[in-house]
Amino acid sequence: MINVLEGILAGIREWVTSRLMFILLKLKGVQFHSGLRFFGFAKFTKVRNGSIKIGENCSFRSYATSNLIGINRPCIISAIGNDKPIVEIGNNCGFSGTVIGAFDKIVLGNNVRCGANTLITDSDWHLDDPRSGKPNPVFIADNVWLGVNVMVLKGVSIGENTIIGANSVVTKDIPANVVAAGNPCKVIKSLN
Repeated sequence: MINVLEGILAGIREWVTSRLMFILLKLKGVQFHSGLRFFGFAKFTKVRNGSIKIGENCSFRSYATSNLIGINRPCIISAIGNDKPIVEIGNNCGFSGTVIGAFDKIVLGNNVRCGANTLITDSDWHLDDPRSGKPNPVFIADNVWLGVNVMVLKGVSIGENTIIGANSVVTKDIPANVVAAGNPCKVIKSLN
């Protein structure tokens, strides 16, 4: 009985949160398609020339218990570079406490799964520091799965159907159809 009641309350919470997020996204100029779902409030930020596009049937889990492994922050999606930063998210993608920060360009294909507390960025985030390099685009192909706490750093491409293991730091390109893990992330095995 308690589980049924909790399920009903969670459904109501998701419906209300999603409707409020739709209004906020429209006000911020974020483009999105049908089937978008929010479990808690995500944060979206973009500069006037920036672009954030979200495909169909994507979900954003932002409150701590909306993912059974636990989330330590809300989803944060930003396109804040100086020129025309772009974030493009394909269809059927899922995010749990994920941060996507674009100064230049970040593109995610369809069916990308981002485990709890993942980070994807195309910049060093301290552009005024001479030790920082320029932003460099990130491309994540279709059907990629990023495990819990994965960090994908600037200039990286990840090929389709690839799985990145928990706590990995991806600093170089990873090919399609592999399992990769570590810091720095390296290919462990091929997938058939």
